[in-house]
Amino acid sequence: MARRLGSVRARTTVGATAVVAGALIAAGLAVVLLLRANLGGQADLRAEVAAREVASQLATGVSYGSLDLPDAEDHPVQVVGEDGRVRAVSDDLEAVQGTGSPEVRPGGSGGGHDDDDDRDDDPGRGEVSDDDPKLTTGSATVDGRTAGYRFAAVEVTTPRDETVTVYAGADLAAARDAVGTVTRAMLAGLPLLLAVVAGVTWLVTRRALRPVEAVRAELAEITASGDLARRVPVPDARDEIAGLAATTNETLAALEESVARQRGFVADASHELRSPIASLRTQLEVAAAHPELLDVDGLVEDVVRLQHLAADLLLLARIDAGDRPPARPVAFGRLVRDELERRAPSDRIAVRASIEADPQVMGAPARLARVAGNLLDNAERHADRAVRLSLREEAGMAVLRVADDGPGVPAADRERIFERFVRLDDARSREEGGAGLGLAIARDLVLAHGGSLAVGEAPGGGALFEVRLPAT
Repeated sequence: MARRLGSVRARTTVGATAVVAGALIAAGLAVVLLLRANLGGQADLRAEVAAREVASQLATGVSYGSLDLPDAEDHPVQVVGEDGRVRAVSDDLEAVQGTGSPEVRPGGSGGGHDDDDDRDDDPGRGEVSDDDPKLTTGSATVDGRTAGYRFAAVEVTTPRDETVTVYAGADLAAARDAVGTVTRAMLAGLPLLLAVVAGVTWLVTRRALRPVEAVRAELAEITASGDLARRVPVPDARDEIAGLAATTNETLAALEESVARQRGFVADASHELRSPIASLRTQLEVAAAHPELLDVDGLVEDVVRLQHLAADLLLLARIDAGDRPPARPVAFGRLVRDELERRAPSDRIAVRASIEADPQVMGAPARLARVAGNLLDNAERHADRAVRLSLREEAGMAVLRVADDGPGVPAADRERIFERFVRLDDARSREEGGAGLGLAIARDLVLAHGGSLAVGEAPGGGALFEVRLPAT
């Protein structure tokens, strides 16, 4: 159960539902606020209209007692003079709050007073003020029922030059009821809508992830069976899941090739190791039976050859495992000179070197020296009289060329010679021709340094090996 709740489908459903819930809550809040503001504006307008209708009657000279006031339950009206006394009030109005006076009977003293400065702002005789009305929120009790009202205050000056303020209210109950109804409807519909969103997301996600489950199940079977030749199903749709399945199949193909290569490497290594070990055993058994026949020099040569083979195999294993020593700037020209000086005493054929530059490359010095050494070993093994080496910098690349005047490499075999344990000359003995790992190691090391190694034909005949490495 916990695993299902932590699945991608569950997390997607929860996330989608949470996002929709947030969006709906924000939208609902905005709707409620806009509705409240709109209805409140309408209440303000109704209150102002009612107040101006009463003020218009007063401006035409209608007495306070003869005013045609609207129904108190819809629009309670109170007319208050500048002295604070109530001049007129709606019938059935029992109490009021939020207007100019709490009195609900005409004639009550409000304790107000005239102010000359205020009179300067009063409307003219028989006129209604054009200023925006003052709006307040209060309450009124009519026939025993108390409700909230929005009051608008409009000033008017009667023909008798008396300035009064007309307070008219508009009931807020309808607006509040409408807002409450909309709010309750939204709150009631929100869980249902979220349930629909969650259900649809759950079903759609399950359908979308079905190919992923098929890929997972097939991978589990491949892992259990160990059959790397099998492939996972690729959906017909051209989407990310189809891309994942295709990439998985490419990975399986590369893994299958790697495993096959590793098995072949192990088989070839076992074969190559078996011969020198068998030779050593034979020589030792003969020496044990006939000490006078012991060939110490031959034994030492076989041991050294076996040691070199084991070192090459170990290096290849490290390369295959992704072993990468820390890279640092290397003066490639100096490294090649040091390698030539180290080899000079044991060279079968002297190397004619032409080092025209000393480019800087990033890499491991020991492995770069191994590349140069393997190429020189191969050239000396196949050369008749001359081995030539050149180093220069071309277009931001360090270019090392090693050429010999031997038989060369046929065009059809110029890629095959970089495979492991490959010898083109079958008549050449293992003692003279090596194990067929030198060029394979050289190319793997060059590729690991971001370069390339290729073979062609030398200008004077023979093989020409060219190494290109990025210069810094």
